[in-house]
Amino acid sequence: MTREAITAVLGWCTVLNTGVLVFASLWLVLLRGQVSPIHSRMFALDADDLARAYFQYLANYKVAIVVLNLVPYLALRISA
Repeated sequence: MTREAITAVLGWCTVLNTGVLVFASLWLVLLRGQVSPIHSRMFALDADDLARAYFQYLANYKVAIVVLNLVPYLALRISA
């Protein structure tokens, strides 16, 4: 695989993963009242712990996107 192909793949991975992050964030913000009771029963968490879990999930996913997609993409773009 060429450097250009890897750069393109990482660029599209960054775009798609950012879209998933935005979708999940909007889903949790807009439908939290409907989704929270289901998740609360599924995982036996109270409202405060569930809110913390949502925040931690979004934060971890954002860090993963930056570390695994965006930084390698930028490094390849800069070094080319």
